[in-house]
Amino acid sequence: MERISPHQFMILGAAVLMGTTFLPVASIVSGASGRDGWISVLPAFVLGVPYGLMVIAISSQYPGKNLLQVSEIVFGKWAGKVVGILYIAITGYFGGLLLGQIGDIYQRSIMPLTPIGLFYLGGLLLIIHIVKNGIEVFARFAEVVFPLVVIALVLNVGFSIPRIEQGELLPILSDGLMPLFWGGIKVAPFPMEYILFLGGILTFLPSSGKEINQLKVGVWRAVFLVGILDMLVVLMQILVFGPVETTRIVYGILVLGKMVEVSRTVSGVESLFLGVWLGALVIKCAAFFFMAIWGLETVFHVKGFKWNLVVCGAFLAIAFGFAGGSSLILEIGLTDNYLILPFTSVWIFILWGVAHWKKGANV
Repeated sequence: MERISPHQFMILGAAVLMGTTFLPVASIVSGASGRDGWISVLPAFVLGVPYGLMVIAISSQYPGKNLLQVSEIVFGKWAGKVVGILYIAITGYFGGLLLGQIGDIYQRSIMPLTPIGLFYLGGLLLIIHIVKNGIEVFARFAEVVFPLVVIALVLNVGFSIPRIEQGELLPILSDGLMPLFWGGIKVAPFPMEYILFLGGILTFLPSSGKEINQLKVGVWRAVFLVGILDMLVVLMQILVFGPVETTRIVYGILVLGKMVEVSRTVSGVESLFLGVWLGALVIKCAAFFFMAIWGLETVFHVKGFKWNLVVCGAFLAIAFGFAGGSSLILEIGLTDNYLILPFTSVWIFILWGVAHWKKGANV
C-alpha cells in the first residue's frame, strides 16, 4: 500500500484546494457581496478546518479505511452503497466539468483557433499518467507544481499594484454584514471539494498518534494558506477593476496577467502564468479522477486500466456536453452550490456524529 507523508498530505491538499478557485473566485464573491466580497473569502475557507478535523477524527477511529468504507460500517451496507453511488456521480460529473474548464480557459485566452478537443485530450493524458503512477507520484507532482503556482499568483498580484485605483474599496461594509454571508455561501463549496478528496485519500495516510496530529496541523495550514492567497487575488481585482467590472470578468486573474508590465520592457505575460497554472488545473481535475476511481473500487469492487478508460470516456462526454462558454461556468456553479456543498456538509457531519456516538456507546 502506498503511503504519503504528513508534509506531502499538506501540500497535496493545498494544491487540490487551490485548484481552479483563484480563477473565478473574485467574480463569484463580487457578484454576491460587492466591494466587500474579499472579506468573506477567508472565513468561508475556514469552514474546511472543522470538517477536515472531523474527517481526521473518523480516520483515527477507523484506521486504514476511506470514508465510503466507514459509511458502510456506520450506516449499514445499503445506506453506505447509496452514499458511495452519490459520491461517484458527483465527483465524476464535476471532474468532467473541470476538464471542460481546462479547454475553455486555454482556448479563450491564448489559442482560440485550436480545437477544444485537443485541450481535453492533453489534459486527460497528463491525468492518466498521474493516476497510473499512483498517489505518491501525485503528491510529488503537487510538491513541485504548487510552489510555482503560489509564486505565479504572488507575482501577478504584485505586478498589478501600480494599476490600483484608489477608493475602490470604500466605503467598507456600506451594505451591512448580510452580503458577506451570501458571499461566503458562494465560496463554501471550495473547501467542501477538498473535504471530498480528503475522504478518499485516508487509506494512504499514516495512522500513528503523532502523525495524526501532524495531519491535523496540515489541514489548518492548507486551508489558511489557500484562503489568504484567494483573498489577495479578490482584493487586487476589486482594487484594479472595481466591483462591477470584477463581477463581469469571469477569469479576472487572466486579465491582470495581460496588463502586467515590468520596467516598460516586459508586458502581457499571461501566457507564462498560464503555463504554470495548467499544473494547478491538472491537479484539481486529477483529484476528482482519483475520487471517481476510489469510489468505483469501494462500492463496486472494480479496478484496472479499463475502468480508468471508462472514467476518461465519462469525463470527455461531460466536457463536450458543456464545450466552453457561459453554460459551462453556470453548470460548475450549480454543481458546487446544489450538489457538492449540501452533500458533503451533511454527509460528513452525520457520519462524524454517528461514529462518535457509537464510540461513546461502545457500539
